[in-house]
Amino acid sequence: MIHIDRKDEPDNFSDRVRFRGRLFLQGNPSPTSKQWRSHQYWREVGSDLHDAYGGICAYSCHWIPYDTGADTVEHFRPKAIYPDEAYEWSNYRLVCATLNGRKGVYGDVLDPFVIQDGWFVIDFPSMLVKPDSDLAPGNRQCVQATIDRLGLNDEGTCLKSRVKWLTDYCSNDISLDYFRRHAPFIVAELERQDLLATIREVFIT
Repeated sequence: MIHIDRKDEPDNFSDRVRFRGRLFLQGNPSPTSKQWRSHQYWREVGSDLHDAYGGICAYSCHWIPYDTGADTVEHFRPKAIYPDEAYEWSNYRLVCATLNGRKGVYGDVLDPFVIQDGWFVIDFPSMLVKPDSDLAPGNRQCVQATIDRLGLNDEGTCLKSRVKWLTDYCSNDISLDYFRRHAPFIVAELERQDLLATIREVFIT
């Protein structure tokens, strides 16, 4: 994960989501799961969220294709616990469906709007995500808890995707600019560790 700057809400967000949501909550202050399902107004700004954040999942830091989850709006503060924030743009994160499901209602995932670059690091060539060893113990524990909760080192999903992105780059199948726009965390770590010039030798051999 890397730090993400919060983007402004769409001009018509209040009319499309906030006002309708607040009206619903006035009569249903503690909605049931069934009631939530029929009042998912946040889905109407899924494409806006995708565009605002360049299609990059806030947790995996990989590009989300339009046909496999562009409308995945993650409530960072779970709507079941914080219903008053269910219809607030500031509570939305663009997240792929897989990691959205893994986060659930647990409160041990760090907010990408709050974390600092360098808290999460990538070990090359293993591609495993780890806490920065220089972090204070409390922050290091929070980073590790986020990695574990989201499964950022899961071999079948996140790790596999990181390996593919780097393989494509090292094989000259994609340009550095494309790599940076679609997998910014990996490129940020290559640059921070001064490995861009040598990664092909390290990773391919």
